[in-house]
Amino acid sequence: MKDLKARTKDFALRIIRLYSSLSKATEAQVLGKQLLKSGTSVGAHYWEAQRAKSDADFISKTEGALQEVEETRYWLELLRDSGLVAAGKLNLLMREVDELAAIFVSIVKTTKSRQSDKKK
Repeated sequence: MKDLKARTKDFALRIIRLYSSLSKATEAQVLGKQLLKSGTSVGAHYWEAQRAKSDADFISKTEGALQEVEETRYWLELLRDSGLVAAGKLNLLMREVDELAAIFVSIVKTTKSRQSDKKK
């Protein structure tokens, strides 16, 4: 599996390219800027998590990445459902959003479980 740091960076670059391709219509730009912010924040949160000072800090930063993934999903759905971007152009990004969300949920659950085991 591709390193998650590289994967989240690639995801951010794909979001940047999508934003750059949006029309200059006000609606597209407003939604696009929100997408740009959340989509590029996913990797930033995960990269920060790699330097966490504790399991609790790691969990917090990883959950932040998960929140950004979910927000990104919302903006992608709005772009698609409003007709501003053809659904076919977003299929791969939507799949990546689903996969990243599943990965972050798994990471958080595993870390919490490990943390719980340490306390026993």
